[in-house]
Formats: sequence, C-alpha cells, structure tokens
Amino acid sequence: MDRINSALTLFFSLLVEAIPFLLLGVLFSSALLLFVDERKLVAAVPKNPFLAALAGSLIGFLFPVCECGNVPVARRLITQGAPASMAIGFLLAAPTVNPIVFWATWTAFRSQPEVVFLRVGFTLLIATIIGWVFSAQADLRPLLQSDVARAAPAPRPRKAKGASNSPLLQSGTFLLGGPGRPIQLDDPTAALALMPNPVLSKPLAERFQMMLDNVVQEMRELGGVLILGTAIASIIQVMIPREVVLSLGQGQITSIVAMMVLAWLVSICSTVDSFFALSFASTFTTGSLLAFLVFGPMVDIKNTALMLSVFRGRAIAYLFILAGQLTFLLTLIVNLYIY
Repeated sequence: MDRINSALTLFFSLLVEAIPFLLLGVLFSSALLLFVDERKLVAAVPKNPFLAALAGSLIGFLFPVCECGNVPVARRLITQGAPASMAIGFLLAAPTVNPIVFWATWTAFRSQPEVVFLRVGFTLLIATIIGWVFSAQADLRPLLQSDVARAAPAPRPRKAKGASNSPLLQSGTFLLGGPGRPIQLDDPTAALALMPNPVLSKPLAERFQMMLDNVVQEMRELGGVLILGTAIASIIQVMIPREVVLSLGQGQITSIVAMMVLAWLVSICSTVDSFFALSFASTFTTGSLLAFLVFGPMVDIKNTALMLSVFRGRAIAYLFILAGQLTFLLTLIVNLYIY
C-alpha cells in the first residue's frame, strides 16, 4: 500500500511539473503556426547540414521549452519543411540549451560552475553531431508517424553529379520569382514558397481563435501520451531502492551508467533536474552528474512517449543509442582525465 501511495504521489508531482511546460511548448508551436511565417525561418537555415544542425541546436534560446514542450515545436518545424538536421538538433538541445535551464543549473551548482558550462557544451555538441548524422537521411518521412509524414513536404531532389547548374535546363515548369531567380513549379517546396500564408492575412481575433483551437487539439494528442509515460516512470521509480543506485556512485564507469539509467527512469523536467542531481553530488562522480544532466533531457520515459507521437520506434532507437554513446564517452573523459 505504501508503494502505491508513493507511486501516486510521484505520478501527480511529475504530471503537475510537466503539464505547464507541455502547455508552454504547445503555445509556442501554435504561435509559430499562426503568427510567424515558418518558411522564412526554415529558409534562413544554412544549407550546410552541420551548420543547420548547429543552428537548430541553438534555437532553444528563442524557444525556451523543456523536454515536455520541445516535441510539438519540433513537429511543427518538420511539417513546415525544416531540414532533418535542424529539427533533430532542436529536439535534443532545446530542453537544455536555453536561458531558463542555464539559470536553474547555475543556481544549483554555483560552487561548481564547470558543471554548468560542460552541461550546455556537451548537450550542444551531442545534438549537433546527431542532427548532422540524421542529415544523411535525405527524406525524413519514412522515420515519421504516418500523420506527420503526410503533413511533411517532400525534400527537394539532389542534383546529380555533373548536372547543369542552370535550373532552366532541367525538366518542369518555371517562372521567374525575381530577376535572375527562376523557380521550378513542380517542386512542391518551391511552389509552396510562392503562395502567401493565408493564416497571416486573417484578422488578429480570428488568428487567436485558431491558435486556441490548435492548443486544445495538440494538448489532447500529446497529453495522453504524457500521462502514460509519467505513469510508467512513477511505477519504476518506486520499484528500485535508492540504496542500490548509491552503491554504484563511486565507480568511474558504473556511476555514469547508473546515473544515465536513473535519468531515464525518473523523468524529471530539465528546469529542475539540476537540484535533484545536486543531492547526489557528495556520493557520485562529476562525470556521472553530467551524464544525468545531459542524457536525461534528451532521453527519458516521458520524452519517449511524446516522441512516439512524431517518430517511429526505429528513429527513436537511433536517437537514443547515439545520444547514450556520446554522453557516456564525453562524461567518461571527464571522470578519467579532468576530475
């Protein structure tokens, strides 16, 4: 009975903590939909895949949402034709690389400022590398859930080696979008860019009503999977004694593995997880604390459930394996050679 009460307490505390940030993410997503021309944002992304991944990883400073709120924003970017590298970079980095989390981590680890900067630096590096790796998937739609894949535009075909630089010599119908700027109309992305955004031309009151309708719809879709993920996290937490975790804290390798597993299980929001990690500072290695702070916001049970609303299981497995390997490698270097 005590375990059931503990699980219920954890469930409601995690849910109460997560829902405001999920709502914040949905509000940002809806605002992006109705008040910002996403095509201009996507068009401003560098063409180079590595730079696009870096740009996506830094967008968190503009959209400071945690791992409960980054999924709806990332989904919106994908459906508007954002490069895979940009969307993945944002998805992994935004929960940590933003001013709110930086301030919270600084408050908790003020006596260890290196933890604050290494957390942001490692997250930025990992998110950029993984986004860059995903850029090899020219068409992201096979990795998306069917409803998201239908909404996402087809990628522009890559130019064959040795093909002419002049688009006018390629097949299709063209018109001039400006002096010296031909646009191919059978390219769906280019054709979409020619059309004015009908939403932005609507009256402000009507756009607010559309925004409210979109918020309700996304909260209904994402709220269900959030509740399911939170319930699983709460049940698992009460099943593993804290003493078992603490007994692994002094090993250079075991401490990292233990904290990565703990980060996945406890599913604490990135805005407050630094205070949870601080309670282990006296018994766990610095590298393992960083592993918890870096890996958790990218990968936890709640986030897995939310990501399943956008990605297929195969894509999530790729993300988690790459994030886990890179986090383990970087934090092991910290344990062996720095602290």
